[in-house]
Amino acid sequence: MPSLEFVIPLFVILLLSLSFHEAAHAWTADRLGDPTARLLGRITLNPMAHIDWIGTVLFPLIAIFSGFPLLGWAKPVPVDFHNLRSPRRDFAIVAAAGPISNIILASLVAAVIALLGGFAAVLPTTAGEFFWQALRLNVLLAVFNMIPVPPLDGGNVLMGLLPEGMARALDQLRPYGFLILYALLFTGALSTIIMPIANTITGWLLL
Repeated sequence: MPSLEFVIPLFVILLLSLSFHEAAHAWTADRLGDPTARLLGRITLNPMAHIDWIGTVLFPLIAIFSGFPLLGWAKPVPVDFHNLRSPRRDFAIVAAAGPISNIILASLVAAVIALLGGFAAVLPTTAGEFFWQALRLNVLLAVFNMIPVPPLDGGNVLMGLLPEGMARALDQLRPYGFLILYALLFTGALSTIIMPIANTITGWLLL
């Protein structure tokens, strides 16, 4: 069983990363004409505004302590299509903002690691382990969320890029999205898809 010295920092990193991700969705939607999330107080880094007690707290803690593969999530940011200036395009931009925010966070952490002497110098320290977990988790969040299956951000981005008929067909998968993701998870296909991409991005950031 993992120690609390490992679990607590990892859980804090997850909460802050998910909060930044959801706040990015909310801020982008507001900039594109939809104030719904802003009026609900979602443009904030306060985790309490974004927590889903099952997806953000219970499932991640079970996964960390048990090693059992569970998918977590935060409270979705509401977006009113009618307020967006160009609904399909702008909704895709709002969706992309979440993964982009995680890459920004990962890049900032990589910059801190570089300033402290590089990966090899900081990893043996407690702070170095914290930075490594923050970098790795944010890259994984970005890559995972860009899988082109609704309701993930990647599915919503793809719907904004496809012709309208194909976008509607893809949207029919939305009720089954998490079933598809769990099938990929338990067959090992999910790791096969995301780990090479995540490893490549992590390597680039640590150059």
